Amino acid sequence: MSLETIQAKMELRELVDAYATLTDEKRISDQMRLFTPNTQFKVYFGDQLVSDVTGTTQLEEEFKGHVSLVKHYFSMNGQHVVNVDGDTATGVVFSQIKMVRDKEGIEVITDYSVQYHDVYVRLNEKWFIKERTSKYIIIEARSLQG
Repeated sequence: MSLETIQAKMELRELVDAYATLTDEKRISDQMRLFTPNTQFKVYFGDQLVSDVTGTTQLEEEFKGHVSLVKHYFSMNGQHVVNVDGDTATGVVFSQIKMVRDKEGIEVITDYSVQYHDVYVRLNEKWFIKERTSKYIIIEARSLQG
């Protein structure tokens, strides 16, 4: 593996970790800077497509609407499998996400096991997410105790 490939993989890991961190901090406008302006963002729950958004303007609106319903996020990224080809790359991020919402006065926590299937592009020496397909594999919700 070349030094350039190792460097690209490190930068891509920083990119996907920045996405998770900014989600947890609810910094949606900053998060949009991680995407190309014409980004394609899809969300599947199981086999069902629940969202298909093009462009950061529409994506930011959707994210802000979602964030308004969530009290707390907690994200952890696991393995990040990446294939780099010059200024483009593909990758899969395995992630665990917890979301706490208030439902009729009761805090409900939902655990999500997610795979992000990404297409990345390097522009002016910086990596961006060009396409992201979020596949929610396992979803479990329960009342938060304590």
